[in-house]
Amino acid sequence: MSAANCSAHPFLQPGAGSGSGPLLLQPLWDRTRVLIQSPFFPIIFGLTTYLGFCLPFVVLDALSPWTPALRRYKIHPDFSPSVQQLLPSLGQTLYQYAVFVFPLTLLQWASRAPRLPTDAPELLELVCHILLCLLLFDAEFFAWHALHHKVPWLYRTFHKVHHQKPPSFALATQYMSLWELFSLGLFDTVNVTLLGCHPLTVLAFHVVNIWLSVEDHSGYDFPWSTHRLVPFGLYGGVVHHDLHHSQFTCNFAPYFTHWDRLLGTLR
Repeated sequence: MSAANCSAHPFLQPGAGSGSGPLLLQPLWDRTRVLIQSPFFPIIFGLTTYLGFCLPFVVLDALSPWTPALRRYKIHPDFSPSVQQLLPSLGQTLYQYAVFVFPLTLLQWASRAPRLPTDAPELLELVCHILLCLLLFDAEFFAWHALHHKVPWLYRTFHKVHHQKPPSFALATQYMSLWELFSLGLFDTVNVTLLGCHPLTVLAFHVVNIWLSVEDHSGYDFPWSTHRLVPFGLYGGVVHHDLHHSQFTCNFAPYFTHWDRLLGTLR
């Protein structure tokens, strides 16, 4: 669901942070700036980040039937995805990157080459923009998600694909229709453009967003899971999203809980 996770082309947006970058980020940006200039970088970055985050959970799922200590952290202790479930999920992701994300990235590249700033962003600017992007994406996807559950035609036509993998597992994160993939990518593109995010901030945001999306679908509730680190129940996390996949009528926000709390859909 996440899906910043799905659209890599916002990396090519020009950055607004042209002030003096801190020493901590400038060396990183100097190296990254060279890589971003390749039209192949966005799809390689997006795909390897997503699969890299999924792989540890795939390994844990393979080990869990023989590891009782590991099953205690599974939301559904008796469930482990089979090869027949994993391969279609992986195939769907690879297919959509090949036929949708990659051509769209090349099209944007051909229409407007990236203009990259020389200086890295300030660290505080980077952190604030990532948080704002997450909050904006959370609100946009909440509205999109609730609408696609409330309107039967939208659910059947577009969103039902994502709910064909209950219980959820990491590689099912991006198992979705092309319309859902496009919508999530559009939200990301609009948000980073509105905020004038530096390209390095956009990359960092995508890493965070991809991780949170995969964690939400992983089926594992560890002591260090994100929802346990954020106080006051402000962040729903994997337990919050698993309830959505099992009950369908609640917990429409992907990450935070305030929209569901305000509109009475929090469980």
